[in-house]
Amino acid sequence: MRLGVLVAQSPNPEDPASFRDFTRAIEAEGFDSIWAPQMIGRGMMALDPLAAMTAAATATDEIEVGTAILQLPLYQPVDVLHRVLSLRQLAGDRLTLGVGPGSTAADFEAFGRDHATRFAAFTAALATLREGLASGKVGEVDLTPPPTILGRPRLIYGTWGKGVERAARHFDGWVASAFHRTDDEVIAALPRYRAAGGGRAIVSSIVFPPGADPGKLRGRLDRFAEAGFDDAVVAVAGGPPALPVVRGLLPRTTSLPEEKPT
Repeated sequence: MRLGVLVAQSPNPEDPASFRDFTRAIEAEGFDSIWAPQMIGRGMMALDPLAAMTAAATATDEIEVGTAILQLPLYQPVDVLHRVLSLRQLAGDRLTLGVGPGSTAADFEAFGRDHATRFAAFTAALATLREGLASGKVGEVDLTPPPTILGRPRLIYGTWGKGVERAARHFDGWVASAFHRTDDEVIAALPRYRAAGGGRAIVSSIVFPPGADPGKLRGRLDRFAEAGFDDAVVAVAGGPPALPVVRGLLPRTTSLPEEKPT
């Protein structure tokens, strides 16, 4: 199982270099991926995920960078396409775009969006984004990206419930949150995803707070690996000093799982 780090904040918000140094340390320690969540108005300042992964992409050389997840209904179509194409130009094939309809009402209130219609809004926004990634256009607006970045990056779906089968059939992977669900619930959903033909399965938002017992985290990671997840993404709240501890809990891997055509 591959091991990644979820980064919501700079280790030291007072030091602009701390985020750059953190992402470089993640890569140097041998983690497979760096991810950014999207949270607005929840009592903490979380970095914008596209800005964070742009910074990570330019500070590192080989590690996968991704969003887990980007809430598409919050965005105007030209804006999100422009930002994603910009990130793809800087990250290249290292980019994995995790998208979803969102779940937390506070995020939608902050953007002035309708939380109740988020699923329909997501479906429409996803169709526009897919077309835009292939053509560089949204309606009459042509962003004229370099031809080398056209064609979509890996698209993975952050979802639960009935969305698990949709992730299997129409995306390159599935992201399950271990923050909002128990480990038992996350593991129980994986057979449904596999039965529907799903490829890459990622369990994210596994929180490792300062002073936590590494043995307990190791037990959780072992369970996810034995269940058949391809990736685990840990929110390492202890900053750079905690990275060797977390990295040492699993054997190192060398490549992405084989992608499933969508």
